[in-house]
Amino acid sequence: MTEEQIVQFDIMDIMGMLPHRYPFLLVDRITECVPGKYCKGYKNLTMNEEFFQGHFPGNPVFPGVLQLEAMAQMSAGVLVPMPQYQDKLFLYAGIDGVRFRKQVRPGDRFDMESELIKLKGPIAKAHAKGFVDGQLAVEADLMFSIAGKR
Repeated sequence: MTEEQIVQFDIMDIMGMLPHRYPFLLVDRITECVPGKYCKGYKNLTMNEEFFQGHFPGNPVFPGVLQLEAMAQMSAGVLVPMPQYQDKLFLYAGIDGVRFRKQVRPGDRFDMESELIKLKGPIAKAHAKGFVDGQLAVEADLMFSIAGKR
């Protein structure tokens, strides 16, 4: 795989890259990825998601912490395709500059993009954004610790 090759990952590929499973796997597809640089992907949200039952009854909203988790999972796609990271576990090391700008609801497609902005030793930092219908819903700088094997 060349450094500039654009790749895509379906749900089966994503399940091979991440240890998460239902109900905590929050990425349905990675539509565009240049390993070591950036990823774009999405999560389709339906009223069947367990968290909508309690957040909030009569006014369902995709919880902000799960928006961040979805973006973090998708961000792992920036590094996991690279041979040196394929069997690694990525853990949160920090979150900075979080801004929630729009509610995300059942029926929305939560589009995400993440750009790797720093990689030093076992720490990576990405700037991630989430969109609904082309409008910015959330953005944050996400830091990861690259741990041992998954």
